[in-house]
Amino acid sequence: PMTGGVILFGRNFKNRAQVTKLIRAIRAVRPNIIISVDHEGGRVQRFKTDGFAHLPSMRTLGELYTKNPLRALKVASQVGYVLAAELRAVGVDYSYTPVLDLDYGGSTVIGDRAFASSATDVAVLAKALLHGMLQAGMVGCGKHFPGHGFVVADSHVDMPVDTRGLKKILADDVLPYAHLAQDLGAVMPAHVIFSQVDKRPAGFSPRWLGEVLRDQLGFAGAIISDDLSMQGARQIEGQQLSMRDGVLAALQAGCDLALVCNQSLNGGQVLDDVLDGLSEAVVKGWCELNDASELRRRALMPSAPAPSWKALMRSAAYMQALEALALV
Repeated sequence: PMTGGVILFGRNFKNRAQVTKLIRAIRAVRPNIIISVDHEGGRVQRFKTDGFAHLPSMRTLGELYTKNPLRALKVASQVGYVLAAELRAVGVDYSYTPVLDLDYGGSTVIGDRAFASSATDVAVLAKALLHGMLQAGMVGCGKHFPGHGFVVADSHVDMPVDTRGLKKILADDVLPYAHLAQDLGAVMPAHVIFSQVDKRPAGFSPRWLGEVLRDQLGFAGAIISDDLSMQGARQIEGQQLSMRDGVLAALQAGCDLALVCNQSLNGGQVLDDVLDGLSEAVVKGWCELNDASELRRRALMPSAPAPSWKALMRSAAYMQALEALALV
């Protein structure tokens, strides 16, 4: 009961029939669980074979935007539609996309995953992509709030620190979130410390999640932590938290869902410990089950059934979208 969703990776995908069967088996246990995947396009695309279209990187869309803005917006919308429609046809509810980080040129972990260096360009391209996703019945997740593009360090292996002040970050990196606050189903905070704002990483910061994202920007969707398995994820005020304590800290800071990836291997003992810890925390009053969080979680799920893969392949909207992608 403490499990809100399942995230799939490339290792979980052999072919469409297999992954569809896997998802149906999961739903047989929990019909209302969210099945998600980190599927952005470019180098972050988990399903690439057996009919899945190869989606361009977001930078490719940004480069097109500088040459032909109207065409780029149309293509971005078609990318969003293909991305979401294909995933939904095999049973996936949700993808952690789009990246809203600005491309400052120094971050290798972000790099071509970002649309552009301009906050305005990022916002308008992301809005077009989200529109396409919504046409296929899927909402999007903006990441990595308030911005991961300025720091060089990779939070998969280190804890990045951004020394800029709040005014500068709000004026630049946060602008896409302000523009898209009503369009996003979820936001994923960065595993980055913004040292002039808070000593805690953004994903563990009530100031960033509560005061800025919720109160100042008016965001009402779900907040989902980035992967808490990352090396730099659980360093809080000089301490390295256990996975269990990291999950609790993320939820207590304002996250609705805590993402723990790559821990289901070798029997999944880490996940068992986390889930047992959550149950204990609820019983002892350290953590409350939040009805609002559950409503936000459920809002991430599609509201209407998706067409089968066969029906999708024959649909006019899908074929037109593929034609647009072929010209990128």
